Amino acid sequence: MKILVTDDSTGWIEYHTKVLVQILPPDTEIDTAKSAKEGLDKITLNIDSPYDVIFTDMQMESDFLPLYAGEWFIRQIKSFPQYENTRIIIISAAPNIKTIAEKYDVEYLAKPMCQLKSNYSKLFE
Repeated sequence: MKILVTDDSTGWIEYHTKVLVQILPPDTEIDTAKSAKEGLDKITLNIDSPYDVIFTDMQMESDFLPLYAGEWFIRQIKSFPQYENTRIIIISAAPNIKTIAEKYDVEYLAKPMCQLKSNYSKLFE
């Protein structure tokens, strides 16, 4: 399995990575990006071997207003046919996270709830 974690907070990237390493098989590849733009660079660099799962924060760089950076990133991911089978999971404290997830037909985990390792495990059951 190949995963991309995109968040502008180094602390959150480290946290998500630590939890994923604990709950997923040891051969899982975990890559990280510190912005939506860097996330786009990573998915294009990996176009021949797409990520299976992409986690993204919503509130990162402000370049894409009125969209959240994560929302812009989701649109970019969905524009690549190579990523049509990739699971996208929003992890954010944005108040309208459920609405955004429904709009783009992706999964979500609110940041306060992602502090429970069991909520990550449920994503991979």
